[in-house]
Amino acid sequence: MNMLKKDPDWWRGAVIYQIYPRSFQDTNGDGIGDMAGIAQRLGHVASLGVDAIWISPFFTSPMKDFGYDVSDYCDVDPMFGTLADFDQVIATAHSHGLKVLIDLVLSHTSDQHPWFKDSRASRSNPRSDWYVWSDPKPDGTPPNNWLSIFGGSAWQWDARREQYYLHNFLTSQPDLNFHCAAMQEALLDVARFWLKRGVDGFRLDTINFYMHDELLRDNPPLPVAERNDQTAPKVNPYNHQRHLYDKNHPRNIEFLKRLRAEMDPYGAAAVGEIGDSQRGLEILGEYTSGNDRMQMSYAFEMLSGHAPLSASFIADTFHKVDQVAPGGWACWAYSNHDVARHISRWNLSDAGARAYATLLMTLRGSACIYEGEELGLPEAQIAYDDLQDPYGIQFWPEFKGRDGCRTPMVWTQNATNGGFAGNAKPWLPVPAEHLPLAVDASEANPASLIHHYRRAIALRQAHPALRVGSMTGTKATGSVLTFTRQSSTETLFCAFNLSDAPATAPAPSGTWSPSAPDLTDIAPKGGTLTLAPWAYAILTSTGG
Repeated sequence: MNMLKKDPDWWRGAVIYQIYPRSFQDTNGDGIGDMAGIAQRLGHVASLGVDAIWISPFFTSPMKDFGYDVSDYCDVDPMFGTLADFDQVIATAHSHGLKVLIDLVLSHTSDQHPWFKDSRASRSNPRSDWYVWSDPKPDGTPPNNWLSIFGGSAWQWDARREQYYLHNFLTSQPDLNFHCAAMQEALLDVARFWLKRGVDGFRLDTINFYMHDELLRDNPPLPVAERNDQTAPKVNPYNHQRHLYDKNHPRNIEFLKRLRAEMDPYGAAAVGEIGDSQRGLEILGEYTSGNDRMQMSYAFEMLSGHAPLSASFIADTFHKVDQVAPGGWACWAYSNHDVARHISRWNLSDAGARAYATLLMTLRGSACIYEGEELGLPEAQIAYDDLQDPYGIQFWPEFKGRDGCRTPMVWTQNATNGGFAGNAKPWLPVPAEHLPLAVDASEANPASLIHHYRRAIALRQAHPALRVGSMTGTKATGSVLTFTRQSSTETLFCAFNLSDAPATAPAPSGTWSPSAPDLTDIAPKGGTLTLAPWAYAILTSTGG
């Protein structure tokens, strides 16, 4: 395809809708979503007012990690369809005014990828150094203490080469060696393939894992007081280390600059997923500052934790962004394919869900929403016998894995399998409690969450201050979060009561009026904002 002319800053402040293809819409009766199903349902996505879609991996794969183990970067796995079907997704999305981001998994491949098959064949073949290989210690143990996200050592013995290979994830997901120039060029060829095919950018999986310490130095222990479950579940020993050497290599930025140079002629953009519990926001600043790195980074601050986001936590987060990533650009999300759905994770009432949805659309940065979030789908409870996720199977029952957020989308309340897969058995069960929230039932109910999401997204789209403006004066007053968003043409003041108790906060000086009466008509009185539980005010300066 020819390069499409587009605003190079289209991504700034954009709202991106994540599609998990296995669970979106099945059209061929095998119980698994597919490309044709995505194309069929893009009208629904466009109706929400979003700017782009992000499609989770659909490449050829043995599916040990559901597509995040790629065996062919330049083809569609047959379970999802064909390249022609993907081309139809691109064409349909563009006809609806939607950009298309695809999920590139560049840090590792499947052990079934031809590159790895060549690499493990001998120590002297042309691709011998495309992956991270190391001799054992004299006693035969792995070369260092690095741990896998999926538990245990990050090293796997290979009898062919009589060496260990690095795998930050499953043993069937060997890590690529980004210190190899030929391997880097092969990955850039992958990016070129999809850019020429018409994609508008990439979501880059585990972007800070690309490059490792060449000296293979041990990671130091992490003090108990500093441990959290932001990157891995609490029960995973991965949290016991300070990950200085297995990721976050400073030379990773050199590769990101090369990738950006390939994207710029197409007006394409990328959002990089940063998995780091200690330095996540700092890395966000390093990877997205300036005009020659990635445009956005996917921040985890709002994707982790079981307590609802407090006013003080959000204020502290944005103060830290101002300190360590002043030139960076975050992409915020509450839910995705890797974490429990936030409705359940935070045990939100309907009012709470609406307040957080509106808050997401008023924060500085771009925003991602996950399929079914607009319906208010809760986390599904999956029986052990129905589990598909290797992560959940490994750590059950203390950590039940990611299947609960990956169940099929529900389209039609009274149809078999919620309209997802006809009479076929879906790859994961469709929870009965999801059916009353199906798209058709939600559309028919004026009070349903989907209509609120449309209004909140429309608010963001209507105000340059919310899309691209500055965010200043971020403050927590008890349970009330306040901040100002400002562009060259307007100033908005936002106040959110993030609790189930009434609260008050000082109003800004000057004259202000509600800017979103269809969402909230609260106005200041006597210099004070009075907010009911989960209420919020979005005000426009009218002078004074």
